Amino acid sequence: MRTAIYPGSFDPVTLGHWDLILRAEKLVDHLIVAVLHNPAKNTAFTVAERVEFLKELTGNLPNIEVTSFHGLLVDYARKRDAQFIVRGVRAFSDFEYEFQMALMNRKLSASLETVFLMPKEEYSVVSSRIVREVGGMGGDISGLVPEALVDRVARRLKAPAQV
Repeated sequence: MRTAIYPGSFDPVTLGHWDLILRAEKLVDHLIVAVLHNPAKNTAFTVAERVEFLKELTGNLPNIEVTSFHGLLVDYARKRDAQFIVRGVRAFSDFEYEFQMALMNRKLSASLETVFLMPKEEYSVVSSRIVREVGGMGGDISGLVPEALVDRVARRLKAPAQV
């Protein structure tokens, strides 16, 4: 069975993430969407909330599993018998970072391949950071996050009124 892991913070899930999930699930028998526990990051949503959002979105896709993990991705991939890591690349700036990570992961686990996918053009500028900034200032995040999540994400991100 071909198994891939699509890891990320997904804070929050964007339409770019969703696009990559739909693309990646066509390439493998089993796709694990894995939310990284990273206590060093100041996140808008808890790991449990992010997992819940992803499970809600992927509930009708039987070959997708949503989970969370901590530690090294290569260790988690080994434990899950995954052969591939899926990573999204929106721009050259993403590629440089992702290329370094892919090389390090290959050094740590030579049998684990990284597959880079590009989102649709309209999502090439969408990132969780931008969603948090726009939503935090009360801006409209529809068209940036999946429709089923817009209201919940917007409520959480909306900044308190400035005096």
